[in-house]
Amino acid sequence: MRAVGLVTEYNPFHNGHLHHLRESLRVAGADASVAVMSGHFLQRGEPAMVDKWVRTEMALAAGIDLVFELPFAFACNSAPHFAMGAVQTLDALGVVDSLCFGSEAGDLAQLNKVATVLVERQEEIESLTATRLRDGVNYPVARSEVLVGLLPEVPAEILKSPNNILGIEYLKALYSTNSRIQPYTIKRLGAGYHDTDVKSEIASATGMRRMIAAGEEVESLLPQPCRKVLDEALRAGRSLDTVRLFVALQSQMLQESETLNEIYLVDDGIDRRLELAALKAASFDELVSGIKSRQWTLTRVQRILMYVLLQVKAVEMKAFIQTGPLYLRLLGSSERGRKILARARRRKKLPIIADPARATFTLRKFYRNRSAYQQLAEEMLRLDLRATRIYGLLQGERSGEYLNQDYYQPVWQV
Repeated sequence: MRAVGLVTEYNPFHNGHLHHLRESLRVAGADASVAVMSGHFLQRGEPAMVDKWVRTEMALAAGIDLVFELPFAFACNSAPHFAMGAVQTLDALGVVDSLCFGSEAGDLAQLNKVATVLVERQEEIESLTATRLRDGVNYPVARSEVLVGLLPEVPAEILKSPNNILGIEYLKALYSTNSRIQPYTIKRLGAGYHDTDVKSEIASATGMRRMIAAGEEVESLLPQPCRKVLDEALRAGRSLDTVRLFVALQSQMLQESETLNEIYLVDDGIDRRLELAALKAASFDELVSGIKSRQWTLTRVQRILMYVLLQVKAVEMKAFIQTGPLYLRLLGSSERGRKILARARRRKKLPIIADPARATFTLRKFYRNRSAYQQLAEEMLRLDLRATRIYGLLQGERSGEYLNQDYYQPVWQV
């Protein structure tokens, strides 16, 4: 049985994701799908619209066979770290044959050319990028300009589109880790990532979230099996409350202003900007706007705010990035997925955690005398558990038991 890997957020699962799933199975010649999905906090520094179990249930209902959680340390991080963590997770399962991602270009050869140059000329690119940064240009623009100069035959638009950028990072990760996983790409249909207008039944997740927030109808934009799941979750208050998010952040930033510089990526004087913005802002959007600048992009600011919210220290995050994921957190499976899982249990390179209550035993058994790795894995998992508790505080009408839902929620099975 051949399995194709998908790197996902499903925030929420919509028709575009269903197209990606079906086309990925087709182009990869796969019989089953394995999704590595962000947990409660996403790559662009935002809390998910609904919790990870709702999104897992939607994915399984739409036909995904296995869902694994990408640890927070990689899920809420820059494109290179996000992609590396996802690729390492898929590779560690030992049963994933291919990785298929959506891209604006839909041209694997072009994307592969960029990825190869980024790996083989890394030091030169970093030096040239640093020069542009000193000129006051932000990092994404600086690196794009450097690559355009080094690769004049590659259209500049390829280096600016968000899914192309992520795709290039997946290819870099596969190349850097000598993974046997075969890459494929399919061209994205419908709206782009940042589009908020809905012009067809394939809309961007960003546009859908804005429609849901405005109380507009989105049923036609969701696969039929996912509609009831999302509707029930929203009715039960299992969604993000942005007012609670702002209050929690403001409280954290004002109380911890003296130790903000210990937080991951809080440097170059941004700690003072954070404190001033927290004093002046009246909403999350105002908070972000008060911090954002030419140097500090929107997504970087949002990620820093999530690190502040979860009190993610620089020293621990750097250690996580250096080692990569240290466990495979199972969230859900189909009947076909459980057959793949049986193979994975024999071939895996990392321990599979289905029940966090037994995580210490599982990690100790796997790492044995490698106590440093076991300790770091436990710290990585504690951060994921903390993310669940904090996310629980940001939801609507929820009771206290949901703050520890990692311990109560069994693996979703269909």
